[in-house]
Amino acid sequence: MLVKVLGALDFLAGLILIFTIWTKIPFLILISLAIIFLVKAGVGLLKDFASWIDLIAGIIFFFLIFFPIYGIICLISAALLIQKGIVSFL
Repeated sequence: MLVKVLGALDFLAGLILIFTIWTKIPFLILISLAIIFLVKAGVGLLKDFASWIDLIAGIIFFFLIFFPIYGIICLISAALLIQKGIVSFL
């Protein structure tokens, strides 16, 4: 059950990363997603590729608070998060 909830969070965060290219996301959402993904990466202890994806996503959400990031970086990270979210539902 927890894997599916965290997978849904990955999928939703991937969609949010895609939409940050065109719209401005509120700071509270970006801060909470950055903290969640950095904690998820810490729990995984960076032993597998999924934890590294969480770390990179957390850093990108943290940087999005202060300045805009290039769209291609957000798209690549979003694709990895969406793929990770879909795989967690299988």
